[in-house]
Amino acid sequence: MSQSASKQLLEDLRAVPLFSACTDKELSQIKRLADEVIIPAETVIVRQGAFGQEAYVLLSGSVSVTVSGSEVATLTDGAYFGELAPLDHLPRSATVTATTEVRTLVFNSREFSTLLTEHAAVNRKLLADYAHRLRELSLARAS
Repeated sequence: MSQSASKQLLEDLRAVPLFSACTDKELSQIKRLADEVIIPAETVIVRQGAFGQEAYVLLSGSVSVTVSGSEVATLTDGAYFGELAPLDHLPRSATVTATTEVRTLVFNSREFSTLLTEHAAVNRKLLADYAHRLRELSLARAS
């Protein structure tokens, strides 16, 4: 990776809410844990029911998230998905399809575990996001 591409990737990481509390040193370490991948539009990235061990962070582009064939969300720059599979080793709970060309960071199971173990700020942010999602789900069911 060229020096300018490396600098750009650090800037892109800095803009990801999951990494917002990280220092420059931590961002450099995170960059080394993941593979940067370009995924063409209309590509199924993860499929509901399939086993997988990768977690994804969107640097640019958008994806559609479907559950049982119904769209439940559209994710764009800075979002993440697929993080449950490396945590619980169960089948994917949704299908995620690129709706545009997507530039993403891919963490395999080992690197994702390292990310959460060695970067407490990322771990806290992930847990806070889970808590927020659980509260929203509880409120939606109560309505």
